[in-house]
Amino acid sequence: MEEKQYYKMTIAGCERQLPICPIDEHLNIAGFVMFGDIEITERAAEELLARCPEHDVVITAETKGIPLAYEMARQGCRRYVVARKSVKAYMRNPIHVEVKSITTDHIQKLYLAEDDYKDLNGKRVLIVDDVVSTGESLAAIESLVKSFGGNIVGRACVLAEGEAADRDDIIFLEPLPLFPK
Repeated sequence: MEEKQYYKMTIAGCERQLPICPIDEHLNIAGFVMFGDIEITERAAEELLARCPEHDVVITAETKGIPLAYEMARQGCRRYVVARKSVKAYMRNPIHVEVKSITTDHIQKLYLAEDDYKDLNGKRVLIVDDVVSTGESLAAIESLVKSFGGNIVGRACVLAEGEAADRDDIIFLEPLPLFPK
């Protein structure tokens, strides 16, 4: 059995060992998951809020960005919205966009319910996620927000992976390298 490899980094003052995970036969990534890590969630939210423009609502895509969106809203604007990966029974009049992410092997749909999107019109919206790599999830959420009259004031993430670290349209705490095989 192959010994598991890790990438050591400091994120928002917290030292972490991220497991190296295969994506395909040519590429590995360092896996970053905020679930269960309250310290890094609180600190990352605080640091990002200090760098982000004023906003009325935070929005993220289900699932891994939820802890960050919640904590940033808790510490800041007090409102967040989650674009869901499937329609739930309680979602009235949902609308969707399609997205292809580096960590999934198929096209996904992101849905917003009427109760969420009706409140975006005229609001200053901050898009957040745990990691930005290709930017496809950000673009999909941006499309949803704009279609309902939301004003996107920023895009923020904890880690910018690979070439995303070279982008000037996202706010991030640390770059995260890719690991070609």
